This record gives sequence, structure tokens and C-alpha cells, in this order.
Amino acid sequence: MRMPEPNAAVMARRALIVADLKRLCPAAECVIEAEDEIRAYETDGLSAYRQIPLAVVLPRTTEEVAAVMRYCHQERIPVTARGAGTSLAGGAMPTADGVVLGLMKLNAILDLDFANRTATVEAGVTNIAITQAVEHEGFFYAPDPSSQLACSIGGNVANNSGGAHCLKYGVTTNNLLGVKLVTVEGDIVEIGGKHLDAAGYDLLGLLCGSEGQLGVVTEVTVRILKAPEGARPMLLGFKSNRQAGACVDAIIASGIIPVALEFMDKPAIHAVEAFVHAGYPLDVEAVLIAEVEGNDTEIDDLLARITKIAKAHDASYLRVASNAAEAAAIWKGRKSAFGAVGRISPDYICIDGTIPTSALPETLDRIGQISRSYGLEVANIFHAGDGNLHPLILYNANAPGELEKAEQCSAEILKLCVDVGGCLSGEHGVGIEKRDLMDYQFEAHELALQKRIKAAFDPHDILNVGKVFPLEDATTTALGRAA
Repeated sequence: MRMPEPNAAVMARRALIVADLKRLCPAAECVIEAEDEIRAYETDGLSAYRQIPLAVVLPRTTEEVAAVMRYCHQERIPVTARGAGTSLAGGAMPTADGVVLGLMKLNAILDLDFANRTATVEAGVTNIAITQAVEHEGFFYAPDPSSQLACSIGGNVANNSGGAHCLKYGVTTNNLLGVKLVTVEGDIVEIGGKHLDAAGYDLLGLLCGSEGQLGVVTEVTVRILKAPEGARPMLLGFKSNRQAGACVDAIIASGIIPVALEFMDKPAIHAVEAFVHAGYPLDVEAVLIAEVEGNDTEIDDLLARITKIAKAHDASYLRVASNAAEAAAIWKGRKSAFGAVGRISPDYICIDGTIPTSALPETLDRIGQISRSYGLEVANIFHAGDGNLHPLILYNANAPGELEKAEQCSAEILKLCVDVGGCLSGEHGVGIEKRDLMDYQFEAHELALQKRIKAAFDPHDILNVGKVFPLEDATTTALGRAA
């Protein structure tokens, strides 16, 4: 449905803001104002919700970002910083009266320091590009979200993103050494650096995962790691989700830390196999992908120990990748899983609650019960080793009431995650998706403290407005989106 035409005063203010942005970022194509072009920025990966911004500005340098922030702060113009737009929680959805500050033109790799094992890049560099820049020297960048071909490192910092290999190597915060930050007032500050620790308050830890509410990151220094001597995945199949969940808990409890331990249930398995032909078994209810690394002796020993644990949990299928092609096929299936599910359902909501691994069997049972109570199918695809769940709630947006039902189902699953000792989000962030569930996890005084921190960085509340914190004076849907 087309939005109503704005009144003359709004149009005049918009024209003035666009003219000022063009003055601050004068290069061609750095300011987008045409409605049909702006529409590309109206949503992120949570595509059920859209909002056309006032304008889009695409700075080319940190200095231009600073100039834009200084101007928007003075004029009280809301700003939504945006990388590649792969956020699944609505974290990059703009406001109608604000501008999108796109960072994808900041895409230079600035420094590769193999002696100190660091890489410094601009915020618009894609996740995979960091590994591609260092792999010729035998290094890699560990966090690897499924969207790593597209997602930007700046967005990874905003959401503290993880990925399949975060079980062993940690998420973004464990691999982040420094940032260059533009404050809301337009000041440029450097926090951290190539050194392993910084003096004073841990501002780096505060910024990582702050969802663009405390400043705009324009440069990032990350830790790069020496690639292992070898790695090998294996597939484990089970007759029930509960058996697979119990096996995950047993593997972790044994002291084995695989480099990755991933879970997919039957709907996901069948969708992936039809899409990728990865060689997944179709006669099981759940599969685990367990990957270990080291030299051949270490790998053989770890896989043998995992096999013993899996057999003790009645695994009905076991297969170790015998060559690089088989290993690549196994991982291509996992990395393609979200897209593959799109072939069996016109729409889905992907959530990312996180739980203790000991609660996996119980939680998987309850997710099944919850989805059946709503008459919806759920495909479970997630990072099992660290309990970061990714239930995909399948629905049809063209069917009246289906979206609302899917949101209610999602909210109940997220509350379950909190109830079993977990949290609302592992790596996608709160955004608009979970903002009105925050008071389910946090007490009022805890939320008030977080708001005071936000206010210290952004006193006029112009950075990523309407995200993370519950709306106080709005009618909202189950997951917190304004009705």
C-alpha cells in the first residue's frame, strides 16, 4: 500500500535536509532521495516490516560520517546506521523522519599485520573478505555467520555476531581488538587497537552488541588466527530431536570442544537435501554436524570419542567426511539451510534465543509442543554446541492472521528460552523483534540502567530510535512491533 503524501512542511524540511546532506557528502550517488531508490533501504532481513526513510546518505570516509552525525545531532534528525542489511531482528529498519547512514562505501582493508595477527578494515568490508585477504598467509577470521558472504564487519560488531565456528573460537567480541567510533556529536574516537587489552573502562565490550545505539563504527581491528593443520566434519543422525539434544549435551560435558557442533531437524534436512544434495540422511528426525580440527592423529581420536558418545545416545547414522569434497558438501548444506527453507514455506520468522546446553532436550520437546499448539511447522537449525537456537517458524504472510500467529509462537519460544536459564538473543540482536520482550528477561531497574547508558552516549535519542527498549506508549504485537 502506498504511503500517504506528506504535507508541504514535511516536504520542505526533507528538501532542506537532502540539500545539506549533499553538501556534506558531495560525491555523486552519495545521497539517495528518489522514492523508488530509497525502497531498497526500507527493510532488512526481517522483511515483514518496512518503513521508507526520509533519505539515505552513503559517506565514503570516517570524516564524512562525522560530518553527517554532527549535522544530524544539531538538527535532531534520527539516524539508522546500516551495513549490508542482513539483520534478522529489524535492527536496520529506518524511521520515517530519519536518515539511513549506509556504510558499505567504507570497504577498504587498511592493514594486515601478520606478525601481530591483526587485521584493520573499514566497517563495510564483508565478513568473508577478511579471511580471503589473509588466507594466502595461512590465516583466517574465525566468526562466520551464515550470511558471511554479504554481512559487513560493522554489522557483526553491532550485533556481536557468531557463526558455526563460534563454539571453539568465540563470537565477535572474543575476536575484536579495536574500533574507530564516530560519536553522536560527530567526534572521532579510537577505542582499543592492536594490543590485547586497553586501559580504563571496557568500552569495546560495551559497544560490541549495542546495535548501533551508542555511536557509528567506521573501522574495526580484529584478531586473525593461524589456520589449523586440518579439519574434518562428521554427520550424526538420530531418531528424535531429544536424542540429538542429549548427545550435544554429552559431547560438551565430556570436555570435547568441537570447532563446530550444528543441529538440523527433519523439515530442515529435507529442504536442504532437495536444494543442495549434500548427502544428508532422509530417514532420521535430526542430524548433528560435528567438526574437529588438528593433525590427523588428533582428528581421528576426537571423532572416535564423539562416535562413542553418539552411539551411546542411539545414533542411527554416522558418516565422517572422507575427502575435501564431502566436507564442503556437508557445510554447503548447513550454510544454505535458511535459503533452502524458503523453498518449502513462503515466509518464516527466524529467532535466536540461547539456552544452556543441558536444557536442549527439554527445550526441543517444548518447541515442538508450542508449534503444534499454534498449528505451525517449525524447522530447527542452530548452533547446538553453545545453545544458540534458530527455530524458523513457517507461515504464509498472505493468509490473514498467520503473521500474528507466527509472532505469538515466536514470543512463546523466546520466553521459554528465558525460563530455562537462557536469554532472548544470541547473535541477531533485539532490534524491533524482541524489544517488548525485554521486560520478560530484565527487571524494570535493570532496563532503566541500560537506558541511562544509552542516554549518556546519545542524550537526544537519535541513534537507531525505537529499537531494543520496550515502547512505553504504543499498541504492539506479540514481538513488539508497533501495530
